[in-house]
Amino acid sequence: MTRLGTTFIKLGQGLSLRWDLLPANYREALSHLSDDVPPFPPAEAIRAIERAFGASVEHLFLVFDPTPLAAASVAQVRAAKLPDGRDVVIKVIRPGIELQIQTDLRLLRRAVHIAQWFWPSLRAQQPLELVDELEQYLIAEIDMRHEAQNMRRMAPILDGLPNVAMPHVIESFATRDVLVQECSEGRRLNLFYGTPAAPGLAMALLDAYVRQIFGAGVFHADPHPGNLFVLQDGRLCLHDFGSIGLIDPASRLALGGLIEAIVADDPTAVLDASMALGFVEPQADRRRYERKIHLILTEMASRAIAEWSVAEAIWRVARLDHGEQFRLPPHLLVLLRALFLVESTVRSLDPDLDLLGVLRERGPEVARLIDATRMQGRPLGSRLAHTARQLPQLAEEFLRQAALSDGRPAITVHHRGLNAAQDALARTGNRLAIALVILGLYVSGAVLSLHNTGPQFLGHVPVVAVLAFLAATALALRLVVGVSRSGHL
Repeated sequence: MTRLGTTFIKLGQGLSLRWDLLPANYREALSHLSDDVPPFPPAEAIRAIERAFGASVEHLFLVFDPTPLAAASVAQVRAAKLPDGRDVVIKVIRPGIELQIQTDLRLLRRAVHIAQWFWPSLRAQQPLELVDELEQYLIAEIDMRHEAQNMRRMAPILDGLPNVAMPHVIESFATRDVLVQECSEGRRLNLFYGTPAAPGLAMALLDAYVRQIFGAGVFHADPHPGNLFVLQDGRLCLHDFGSIGLIDPASRLALGGLIEAIVADDPTAVLDASMALGFVEPQADRRRYERKIHLILTEMASRAIAEWSVAEAIWRVARLDHGEQFRLPPHLLVLLRALFLVESTVRSLDPDLDLLGVLRERGPEVARLIDATRMQGRPLGSRLAHTARQLPQLAEEFLRQAALSDGRPAITVHHRGLNAAQDALARTGNRLAIALVILGLYVSGAVLSLHNTGPQFLGHVPVVAVLAFLAATALALRLVVGVSRSGHL
């Protein structure tokens, strides 16, 4: 994947976080993929900068360092100084990266189509949807304006935290191919593992994500150690805002309840929150699900403090009864992988941290953040007045529908749980149709074999009859394989 370039490096990095697709050993192997690649020549970077801003590098910057600070598969970073004396870094997209990504994705889709043709069971993993996700992610990442927008959105959230920082966009220097941002000098977070500062940094990271997720509903979606630095004043600094996650107020409320219930070892409350998040259908057998949740919580509670994981508990609850076909909604998948990364980093900083106890202590703060979010909308009195004003219109519409329908207004009924039955009926109909075609081919082949017209096979069997038998046999084998794979013989 590294030799194949940007698209496949990003694909592998994304797959390393997909708990819903790959087993642990594959995720572990893919997590070591690095997008550190050789830098492209300084002359190309200078041309890209001058083309983006319409002026020479000497005019734009007081100092420009042609040697890159870092070179990744998508962009590389160079240091510079603005005419007003501010130190900045310049992110320049790799030349030709867009064409390369488009070509790679086109080839990847063709490969997936061919693989699905040979292995029909692969369709259950929805590989084309995975390619679509990768395309959306890469298109956003190679547009520096998207990252600048994310940084503007995150700035008011992180600037309010005492122990956390982030670089800000230099507003007059943000284009599609080049982004100039403040220089936040620091050292990589992994250099502080095992140091006296590590426990404080772990708490700063944990508090930052509590505030982002539950207070703002917007969070840095890729908090791996390579994107986390420690400034000279000891603050934790987040970098690389190419990807952020969003979580709506209702999901925040349900997620907060889910974490609180997991910490409190309350299977009933866990089930209620899981239903609110959409992990479990409302009409599910509550007693059966509560027993399964109780087993998960009991197993988690028996682990050592250093092995306890709220992200894993959420994932296991979400997968209840979904089997290998389960797929998280995209926004919850982004959230869950961010939680896994935060937990992993916190554990590396402070292996002895009692995460369960910390989350229990943070419970009241999470509740306050969620309540504050709910109160940011219109006051309750205003919402009630708005609803009351709509009642006459609703009543008038209902009566109008009744008059048009001879006093019998149409009622729309929404059903749940019939999709599986509908799919099963469709598969059954398809199999019956194929079986009839097979029968027709065998009968046709038998009839044709009685005639000696046309080309002969082995001197006495009509070729047309042989073709009919071969087609029937191929369809029969395909039908048998499909039925056996379904598990319903």
